Amino acid sequence: MIPFHRRARVGTELAFIQEALDGDGLSGGGSLNRRCEAWLEHELGCHRALLTPSCTAALEMAALLLGVEPGDEVIMPSFTFPSTANAFALRGARIVFVDVRPDTLNLDENLLEAALTPRTRGVVPVHYAGVGCDMRSILDFAQRHGLWVIEDAAQGLLSEREGQALGTLGDVGCLSFHETKGVTAGGEGGALLINRPDLLERAEIIQEKGTDRARFRRGEVPEYSWQEMGSSHLMSEVQAAFLLAHLEAARHMTERRLDLWNGYAEALSESSLGLPVVPPGEQHNAHIFALRAPSVPARSGLIRALLAEGVMTTSHYVPLHSSPAGKRFGRFSGADRVTTEASRRLLRLPLFYNLTDQEHRTVIDAVLRHSC
Repeated sequence: MIPFHRRARVGTELAFIQEALDGDGLSGGGSLNRRCEAWLEHELGCHRALLTPSCTAALEMAALLLGVEPGDEVIMPSFTFPSTANAFALRGARIVFVDVRPDTLNLDENLLEAALTPRTRGVVPVHYAGVGCDMRSILDFAQRHGLWVIEDAAQGLLSEREGQALGTLGDVGCLSFHETKGVTAGGEGGALLINRPDLLERAEIIQEKGTDRARFRRGEVPEYSWQEMGSSHLMSEVQAAFLLAHLEAARHMTERRLDLWNGYAEALSESSLGLPVVPPGEQHNAHIFALRAPSVPARSGLIRALLAEGVMTTSHYVPLHSSPAGKRFGRFSGADRVTTEASRRLLRLPLFYNLTDQEHRTVIDAVLRHSC
């Protein structure tokens, strides 16, 4: 069986974990955390990176940081993971879902104006499959209407839009290091990228249970105290140790994924299946290789046929607006022309760092046999 995903190892994880065990403490905010954050700041170009236990935690921090309140509205695509919406629904906001583009399945920037109301507080572009949204249009819209932009770049590490790293274009960006991502922290993990210096002090307070403990650790205050609402959003040193091993190998790992992605694209270009689209000016990270079958029955048949040959494939998001919680906490703006239909026809192929060349070829051959 060729699995849909296989956990990656780069060989240096145990050495960094031992360093954490030999250190002064295992709780968040230690030296390994800071080394990971420094790597992100240097490689991505953000003002400051704060490691979090998950991307979900980073999104929840962002909602607190930007002052989302009951009665506010936040615009985002329906084609995303529930964490994107949960973070703002937890603060009492109403989620306004918009349709996605037919090419990239990213938020359709042309639908933002129609979704705007006097209660709109922010926009959450989700960079699907590591391919960037049209951030120039989204940022222009947000600036004209005085809105926050929170990038959900959970799938976007080392992807770029017009030469700038995903997650660094909005006011804040959120990354994921879940074990299904290209670079992981051993299971769960995330980061909040702070792109505006004026947001940093409050972000540190929110991350540290609402206290100014970060300033205390730096010797800036004699003691720390409760300053405002916050939660425990720190990554442990063991998580950071695993993550540091992967960050140091991140560019090599991404190059391997890109080789596999390009191999799929070339080999399947003559099949009857729709291939993923990467617009000009984009540098993606090969997070997902998603095909689109010509119909819903065709996708179901292809999944069964591939599984019979030992190749595990899977669909992706159930649109949030059609889910029970989506109906309760949000609404869809405009017509659903792309989201649901694309969701029902989308099929993801195995794509991970340690997929072997032989396994890669086996997947290609099986897809070609059952799709041409």
